[in-house]
Amino acid sequence: MLAGTGHEGSAYELGGDPAFTLAELAAEIGAQAGRGIVYRDLPQADYAQVLVGAGVPEPMAEIPADSDRGIARGDLFVAGDDLRRLIGRPSTPLHDAVAAALSGRERCPGGAARGNRPSAAAPAVPVAC
Repeated sequence: MLAGTGHEGSAYELGGDPAFTLAELAAEIGAQAGRGIVYRDLPQADYAQVLVGAGVPEPMAEIPADSDRGIARGDLFVAGDDLRRLIGRPSTPLHDAVAAALSGRERCPGGAARGNRPSAAAPAVPVAC
């Protein structure tokens, strides 16, 4: 997409519009799945210990725990519209993305469904939109 000219030296901040929090994502998944799903932001040390308890070596567990701390702080928040401008359309709304994920299929621009569930006869193969 950026193989053409005019992007040299440019840096783009890519984020959906509108932005959403992990708590909003959990609430949307819960609403669509008909289950109570709550996002709980663990302190960095607690999250690292959960990962260690799941078998992740301690030095490796510190990496996502530190990243998660930054996310909670807002380090990945993007307020711009670079993604919208680059792809030439609005990003997929959270409601639609969750619905597609829960139904086991992805949506291409324009709303065309693209199946991604494997079957016994044919494994799933990602298909470009």
